[in-house]
Amino acid sequence: MRECVVSERDMACTDCMKASDFSIDTKGIKKRNWRTRIRYLLKITSSFSSSKCMAGRSYRPTVEEVNQWAQSLDKLLSHKYGKAAFQIFLKSEFCDENIEFWTACEEFRTMTSLGKLSPRARTIYEEFIQCDAPKEINLDYQTKDAIIQSLRLPSLTCFLSAQKKVFNLMENNSYPRFIHSELYKELCAVARGEGKYLKF
Repeated sequence: MRECVVSERDMACTDCMKASDFSIDTKGIKKRNWRTRIRYLLKITSSFSSSKCMAGRSYRPTVEEVNQWAQSLDKLLSHKYGKAAFQIFLKSEFCDENIEFWTACEEFRTMTSLGKLSPRARTIYEEFIQCDAPKEINLDYQTKDAIIQSLRLPSLTCFLSAQKKVFNLMENNSYPRFIHSELYKELCAVARGEGKYLKF
């Protein structure tokens, strides 16, 4: 399983970050230790709480926000902190390639430079789709083949079918486990100011 190291210069605040930025170097840390990752996340965002883009705002989610995460996967992914927490959970289950692919597709669909479309599509294919890709996701043959065909002249929607399949996979499998996980319960407690494990 690959490791992703966070660069502190990229971590100005939660509103200025991507979910992938919350991954940490786990040298000497058990891969399934989500408490360490969440604690690290809270420390990093706390240390930047006085930064310009965080002025007048709390760096932790409110009780209302955390409760909304349990309403739907869409609401969870629309909140940067919730998305980061979900990615930490998926990493603990060794399936974070799903959220990384979904995020890459979201960013791809908003690209404005047609000149960069083809090389970015090829990168996503090589990273997530092709056989033995470093972050290969689980897709059926027909979906993979359609993507291969679209790479000749990629459009903003060439990964849309695959993205929907991965979203459904997360929604039906990983998301319910996240909502019933100790990680989510602890985040709810932290939002209420009652965190048992995530105190500093």
